[in-house]
Amino acid sequence: MADPGPWTQADVFLITYPDQVLSPGQPPLQVLSEFCHVHMKQSIGGLHLLPFFPSSSDDGFAVMDHRLVDPKLGSWQDIHNLVDDFQLMVDLVLNHASAQGAWFQAFGQGSSPYESFFLVPDLDADWSKVVRPRASPLFTPFESHAGSLQVWTTFGPDQVDFDYRRPEVLLEMLDVLLDYVAHGAKAIRLDAVAYVTKQAGTTCIHLPQTHALVKLFRLVLRAAAPWVRLITETNVPHADNVAYFGEGDEANLVYQFALPPLVLHTLTTGDAGPLSKWAAVLEPPAGEATFFNFLASHDGIGLNGAHGFLSADQTRLLVERAEHCGAVSYRSDPQAGLRPYELNVNLLDFLADSPPESPLPKEAVPRFLTAHAILLALAGVPAVYFHSLVGSRGDAAGVQRTGLLRSINRQKLERAGLEADLARHGNLRQTIFDGLGRLLRARRALPALHPMAQQDVLRDLPANVFGLERTSIDRKQRLLCLHEVAGRGATFNVARSGRSGRDALNGGTLPLAEMSLGPYQARWIEVVP
Repeated sequence: MADPGPWTQADVFLITYPDQVLSPGQPPLQVLSEFCHVHMKQSIGGLHLLPFFPSSSDDGFAVMDHRLVDPKLGSWQDIHNLVDDFQLMVDLVLNHASAQGAWFQAFGQGSSPYESFFLVPDLDADWSKVVRPRASPLFTPFESHAGSLQVWTTFGPDQVDFDYRRPEVLLEMLDVLLDYVAHGAKAIRLDAVAYVTKQAGTTCIHLPQTHALVKLFRLVLRAAAPWVRLITETNVPHADNVAYFGEGDEANLVYQFALPPLVLHTLTTGDAGPLSKWAAVLEPPAGEATFFNFLASHDGIGLNGAHGFLSADQTRLLVERAEHCGAVSYRSDPQAGLRPYELNVNLLDFLADSPPESPLPKEAVPRFLTAHAILLALAGVPAVYFHSLVGSRGDAAGVQRTGLLRSINRQKLERAGLEADLARHGNLRQTIFDGLGRLLRARRALPALHPMAQQDVLRDLPANVFGLERTSIDRKQRLLCLHEVAGRGATFNVARSGRSGRDALNGGTLPLAEMSLGPYQARWIEVVP
């Protein structure tokens, strides 16, 4: 029952939709496989492939059949072809299923074994404390063979929650989990796992039953597929989030939901203080467990993770900036009513403080690349969103077309046009793709950036510099990762770490006693013994 083998610094994931890249007359999964093989094999080690199942809404997360590849996207063989080149992370959408799927239709008809699959709440019980990430009604009426029922819908009326009090639900989802493993998944992402169990009179989030469920999934994988890692997706305050490591018996990976808002604050205010404070209190999890670091994804940028590290005023400034270049989603809070939950923005637009249709200021690209240098320097396994890697702007037309705020960051791209942009010197996409590629390739060559290598936050730096010292597991390499975050440059002394260092990004030797950073410059410096 061994855990998976050790990570390496080459373990970087790309977050992507299965139909992210399109080409006429070709299944999207084949197009994605070809595109990634040609353009990303030297920089990316894994793919988080967002749901590729038949679905009715939410861009794949209202799953109609958890075991099928949507034939409009391709086939299981296309998934297997991706596995040949990349570690594959697959979503187990375990909280809910589509209201239009076969399971829920069978539930409505009272057909075995699905007649008790979905949660019909006791309407007389106390659900006033329920915490959830939406402002839509918690219960949705539904006509069934037994008459009108209210069913639990955490994420909206088209996504109906399972009832995990029923053994048949648990057994079915365990079977689905192992099905994904059989198709080559090396990591299983437990989508929205914090909400899966409910109990009257509680918040219905992070319940002990939920943690017990994660432990069970971990035990099953240890017994049946010890090479597969489990990752929890819980967009909640930091302490609640890292609790999903358990005592080394729950998740192998936990999303760093505090990181995106902290990096946004850092690079839009020029103040590295809150980010440094947060990084300084991170405790390495036990065993082969580690953090899953990201800045952007298919969802918006959640605010919950930075609670306690950003003040109310600092969070308000992020919200105001998001409203200028995108939008903000809200959630229901039992005590405070509606509260800002998520910034629905494109990362590049936000860092530039620029609506999608507006020109980018000259500092936008250096600021964007420095944000990713911070991401790649931190302990843990990093993930880069497809639209970040190829320098996309926000899709305002998509928001107008769908009426969904998250569409700002979910545009599908034509392969021919995308590849033409990536090949055109000086094009925005080419500039960002090459800049991020340089960082990704440099990371692969630096043992000190191993996900589990020692990390120390550098103290006594200027307020506009975020700095880390990373030390390789064998203690043979020390790396200073320095990032100017205000756009005004900095000169300072880090000679306590040594006399000189090798610039791992640009080459050459640098004196540590008079270290110089230009505006929004990142330097990764290998200390010379």
